[in-house]
Amino acid sequence: MLFNSIGFAIFLPVVFILYWFVFNKSLVKQNILLLISSYFFYGCWDWRFLFLLIFSTFLDYFTGLKIYRSENKHSRKAWLLLSIIINVGFLGFFKYYNFFTQSFAQLIEHFGFQPNYYTLKIILPIGISFYTFHGLSYVFDIYNEKIKPSTNFTEYSLFVSFFPLLVAGPIERATHLLPQIEKPRIFNKPYAMNGMRQILWGLFKKVVIADNCADFANLAFNHSGGYSSTSLILGALFFAFQIYGDFSGYSDIALGVAKLFGFDLLKNFAYPYFSRDIAEFWRRWHISLSSWFKDYLYFPLGGSRGGMWTTVRNTFIIFVVSGFWHGANWTFIVWGALNALFIIPLVIFGKNRTNLDIVAKGKLFPNLKDFLSIVLTFSLTVFAWIFFRAKSVAEALAYIKGIFSFSFNKQHLDIPWYLYALITIFIVIEWLGRESNFALENISVYWPKPVKWGFYYAVLALIFIFAGSKQTFIYFQF
Repeated sequence: MLFNSIGFAIFLPVVFILYWFVFNKSLVKQNILLLISSYFFYGCWDWRFLFLLIFSTFLDYFTGLKIYRSENKHSRKAWLLLSIIINVGFLGFFKYYNFFTQSFAQLIEHFGFQPNYYTLKIILPIGISFYTFHGLSYVFDIYNEKIKPSTNFTEYSLFVSFFPLLVAGPIERATHLLPQIEKPRIFNKPYAMNGMRQILWGLFKKVVIADNCADFANLAFNHSGGYSSTSLILGALFFAFQIYGDFSGYSDIALGVAKLFGFDLLKNFAYPYFSRDIAEFWRRWHISLSSWFKDYLYFPLGGSRGGMWTTVRNTFIIFVVSGFWHGANWTFIVWGALNALFIIPLVIFGKNRTNLDIVAKGKLFPNLKDFLSIVLTFSLTVFAWIFFRAKSVAEALAYIKGIFSFSFNKQHLDIPWYLYALITIFIVIEWLGRESNFALENISVYWPKPVKWGFYYAVLALIFIFAGSKQTFIYFQF
């Protein structure tokens, strides 16, 4: 069930009414309603994978209790390893079996062998990377004695499968979400209205910006040999806006929907394209995943405690692993490695935590230095996105070669004027709202009522005008 679908437009109000007007006096019934609704939401994709979700939930609930109740370190570690092996095993089978099989076969072919191998027609369970990481963070935190395990299976199941975040995050922590599930929620109208504004802006990002940019990014990447250098640059730029509008739009909708039910989810994006260096970009892009790898991979590997070589090594590892998390393709690994190469010089020279504040805070315009830094960082990010979008490394390299061939006499993308106008409006609103949690949180609140509601209706009208294609969210494939 897509957030930008008629089905969800019916599903959400029904659950909302039942939640606040029928079961509002019983926390237990509210949680059961949300759990059943979440399983229904997930089952609309493919009901068969509900069994995998439920099994993964039971596994981590059970191993969490066993870790907590174990009387010696050896037993605790054994239960932790059981959870890791099974979780990663399922994730590896569904997501990476064909990749490893094909890569191994191609490797030994270089030595003159002709292997007999076959790939399976495996359907990737939607959201498996996200709910697997939910469960793993839970057992890690119990093992590290940061939390006590939940003794209520319904509450823990809801933590894992809460429908706004189930299929594409943000990747929640039990320390943050479970306490909210365990205590009664009271309807807060201003908070719910805030959620509605965030949903509205998320839909605008997805339907108006991302889906329109996708049409031209697809043309450029799918037929790169026939387009001019200028068109290929535009194609890469459109993909940059597509993936940001698509994924941050999903996150905005997810956070907004959660607010309607009284929940506060982890912030996943903080205007990353206004970053002044790559380190700042990664503090602002897919924040829940970056922090997950920092806490559960970077620090256990030693973090920055073992000197510069250890810091560089661990930085490179988490970026490559992050790339591999995104999909079973060498393009994602190269994308992760590229970002590591971009950020490592900052780490070496101690500049990776220079830009911690909001750019041009309290000002309308950035200074020249900040502006040029934003342009450079955005350019490096767009360059790396080429590998992320391409179907193979060879295709990405051919695309880059096409850009630098300076072939201006080839076919040009026919971009309608309104797309440039929409992107410009989008950038301006994001810039004006960059000091808030999302762009519309504050910039429209204090406007005169006719202006404010006129603006909301204009955004809503644009969403309806461009709502025809209903393209799936990019991160559903991860």
